[in-house]
Amino acid sequence: MKTGEDRLVQKITRALAGNGGTSLVLGAGDDAALLKPRAGYQTILTCDWFLEGSHFLRDKHPPDSIGWKCLARAISDVAAMGGQPQYFLLSLALPQSHTSQWLDGFLKGLARAARRFDCRLAGGDTTRNREILINVTVTGEAPAGRAVLRSGAKPRDLIFVSGRLGEAELGLRSLRNGRVTNQRNRRWLKKHLYPVPRVALGRWLAGNRLPTAMMDLSDGLSTDLSRLCSASRVGARIAIDKIPRVNLPGGKGRGHYDVTELALHGGDDYELLFTTRPRQAGRVPSAFQGLPLTCIGEITGRTELIAIGPGGREGRLAAGGWDPF
Repeated sequence: MKTGEDRLVQKITRALAGNGGTSLVLGAGDDAALLKPRAGYQTILTCDWFLEGSHFLRDKHPPDSIGWKCLARAISDVAAMGGQPQYFLLSLALPQSHTSQWLDGFLKGLARAARRFDCRLAGGDTTRNREILINVTVTGEAPAGRAVLRSGAKPRDLIFVSGRLGEAELGLRSLRNGRVTNQRNRRWLKKHLYPVPRVALGRWLAGNRLPTAMMDLSDGLSTDLSRLCSASRVGARIAIDKIPRVNLPGGKGRGHYDVTELALHGGDDYELLFTTRPRQAGRVPSAFQGLPLTCIGEITGRTELIAIGPGGREGRLAAGGWDPF
């Protein structure tokens, strides 16, 4: 006889059914999945929490966006190492009241993300809880010895970012304030609700051996650049006026948003931050598949972060991005 959890698991696996792929020996339905790595490749393994109240608001975020984003943000870690996502495990805790219509919407968004990024369900776990708690584990692969780490930056390396920074944070603020009436706000809102991990860019950069270090921008430039520098035991100097920001008349919009603060400290952009040798910088295009790539500074030998502002004024850049603690 099937339990309520058995029926819930069946609902999830049916919604996320897909081809197993050549590396998946045994998928959802047994005690655990079995994977067979390809010869000449290394496995990338990452996991991410997505928690009600901390990462999404039940009364503000559409359930399909929660499904999309919980997978996309975990896949972004694979993209940051220049890898290709393959499979994911889904651990889901939710109240009984959300096992019908809300779950249908959640699974619809999750299935769209799984198809978009070619990442298949391999298993997971479910339980009941008053709040919605989601944990996603993603496996990926990269050619052996070619995964890009945070720890390879050297003094004089140039620092690049993809996209425009601060858009997702502005989308979140627009959502909270109910300001989603015009096309511009909807674009920012989409960046917040349905982020696109830069898998193709990460693979292209790694395939061309351009990055010396790389990571994704999930918690804000000021915080994530600090982490890259710490891992590489270096410092950085960045030029504020070179950071690609949200394009608002006068630098501010309704609500008096400071686009420089958004670009420096706003999270959830899931763009790539990478460094490259000066002699290789000419091989980095100004855009990749329409996505801008911008040089914003250089790595230094001093273990401090310096921001160069208007008039050449220099100041310490403190980590001011997302910190759950």
